Amino acid sequence: MVYLNECGIVCSLGDTHDAIKTRLLEQARSGVQMTDAWSAGRMLSLGRVELDFPAMGSWPQAQRSRNNQLALAATAQIRPAVDRAIAKYGADRIGVVIGTSTSGVAETERALREYHTSGRLPVDFHYGKQEMGSPASMLAQELGAGGPAYAHSSACSSSAKAMASAARLINMGLCDAVLCGGVDTLCAFTVAGFSALESVSAAQCNPLSANRNGINIGEGAALFLMTREPAAVTLSGWGESSDGHHMSAPDPAGGGARLSMTQALKRAGITAAQVDYINLHGTATVQNDAMESRVVHELFGADVAVSSTKPFTGHALGAAAAIEAALCWLAMQEWNAEGRLPPHLWDGVADPALPPLNVVAPGTRLGRPIDWILSNSFAFGGSNATLIFGRGR
Repeated sequence: MVYLNECGIVCSLGDTHDAIKTRLLEQARSGVQMTDAWSAGRMLSLGRVELDFPAMGSWPQAQRSRNNQLALAATAQIRPAVDRAIAKYGADRIGVVIGTSTSGVAETERALREYHTSGRLPVDFHYGKQEMGSPASMLAQELGAGGPAYAHSSACSSSAKAMASAARLINMGLCDAVLCGGVDTLCAFTVAGFSALESVSAAQCNPLSANRNGINIGEGAALFLMTREPAAVTLSGWGESSDGHHMSAPDPAGGGARLSMTQALKRAGITAAQVDYINLHGTATVQNDAMESRVVHELFGADVAVSSTKPFTGHALGAAAAIEAALCWLAMQEWNAEGRLPPHLWDGVADPALPPLNVVAPGTRLGRPIDWILSNSFAFGGSNATLIFGRGR
């Protein structure tokens, strides 16, 4: 059994546990806001992080990026626990596995803009800024962790796969503790790319609605310290699959999504009927919501509580799965004895073409602690991942 002992999270809902759980579970207030910072001349709803980022002036140029600053901000929240794990197990027994899809692409964008106007790259530019492995290697260096350190970059499933990989490192005996999760930051490249696919909503996204018309892109970081030491939340199961159906569209039949969910249930040793709540991938695109709702209804029926938290945070791409895992982790802590569930923010206009689901209204609670949560992440290229969290000690 592996446990999620500590969690550091920074997203558009805030940068402390109290702020995030208040806005998510008590106020049901989105962190998405209108801005044209990454889409000149076009206002879009984006899940933007606003805080004073840790300075990186002493770091080599190859490591200096906003993405790495955000990773450091999340790590700082749990740094004492990581340091204790290193002292207890030894640096070589501590791994770092991170999911990301942008890394330092924003820094490359700025460098290319300068090249376009001046004919030369800025003196502080280094190609290593945008390497996908940069967050993992930087955090390992910052922490003094000497175990395996690497990154997953499989679009929206990246950080779910990073967490599954961390569990495997522990179960194989290669690590005693792993810092795992994901980090991604907003940049013009991703905003323009999704806009070109006509997948971006200018207003707050509207998952499962008949009026849904696309995603809100977001940013953030969520990092966990995973060990075998008992804690309130376990990573009890995970499933991974690949559709191989289309570069950007999900398999309408949901074969890969079904496989990742059934694998996760089997690994966790539970039945579909035991799941208390499902955190949907819930992007608010027409095709994703249709596929996911169909498979969820087939496997779990119409009674299990479901919601998408992307209207709260935006879709943080490679970090999305870890951020949503962190929201689930918060809801499974001991303070939530009444089992308040993350609500579904939408216009309430159900799409009659979708099977009925039990969508969580603000203020909904189980009346008891949450025992089991399933969280889905489905990525471009058909990369699917499902995580199951269980109540620990």
